[in-house]
Amino acid sequence: MRRTLNIIGAGNVGKTLGRLWTLNQTFVCQDVLNRSIGSSQRAVSFIGAGRAIDDYADLRPADVWMIAAPDDQIMQCAEQLAHAGSLSAGSVVFHCSGALLSSELRAVQRLGAAAGCALPAVGGALPAVASIHPIRSFAVPAEVVQSFTGTWCGIEGDQRALDVLIEGFSAIGAHLVPINTDFKMLYHSAAVFASNYLVTLLDVALQAYAKAGISDDVALNMIEPLVRKTVDGIFQVGPEKALSGPIARGDLETAARQYRAVAAWDKRYGALYKRLGRLTADLAARRDKPKR
Repeated sequence: MRRTLNIIGAGNVGKTLGRLWTLNQTFVCQDVLNRSIGSSQRAVSFIGAGRAIDDYADLRPADVWMIAAPDDQIMQCAEQLAHAGSLSAGSVVFHCSGALLSSELRAVQRLGAAAGCALPAVGGALPAVASIHPIRSFAVPAEVVQSFTGTWCGIEGDQRALDVLIEGFSAIGAHLVPINTDFKMLYHSAAVFASNYLVTLLDVALQAYAKAGISDDVALNMIEPLVRKTVDGIFQVGPEKALSGPIARGDLETAARQYRAVAAWDKRYGALYKRLGRLTADLAARRDKPKR
């Protein structure tokens, strides 16, 4: 029989995963809990299964519990779940945060058990917990449903929970990679460097072009092939070999003149250029260093 699934916090991530598991008949979506009954009903409509609720007291026992709330609400959701009395020793509870550790869920559950909450267990065991973090944007859930296959997910937690979740995520096409829990925040920061800060750097480039009299629409057309070829090169040969430009060529005088020009225009961007220049010089030195 398929395992039952309850979803707490069915925003874009929660309802997308719920829809994928429903379509693939992986889990049986049972209860969907959001802060309002209206948002719960909209999530259920998208998922195509489940019962919309807005009160923890209405949650039925389930095999798997997904907390897909925003990071700053996960602990509160877990605490309310622990006090609701619907968990058992066989339950698997996981969140989808890339920054928070799964152990935070375990701590809250133990807190609930110590407070005398109903947590049926065998031999003092507690529900198994984990974190599964899909590394992608969920801004348009309908599109993600169509393209989720091949998505990488960072995973960590109790092995019993991971055994269940690896099977569930693999069924919808995910690739799963274990995370060193000691450095999970660095793991999450890596995605910010690769995605969010790339956007910020390109915005600075557009502002520099604008200062030189080039409109945004023209500048975007100018940098598109440059950005695409650079990114393609990174994935084809790695960052060291893909590096180009004045620092990669050893033309430090040009780099210094560029720094002075940028700093004269905007001190913040000048400091950014200088710091990035030093890191780029380190990358170039690593590239030129003979391999052993």
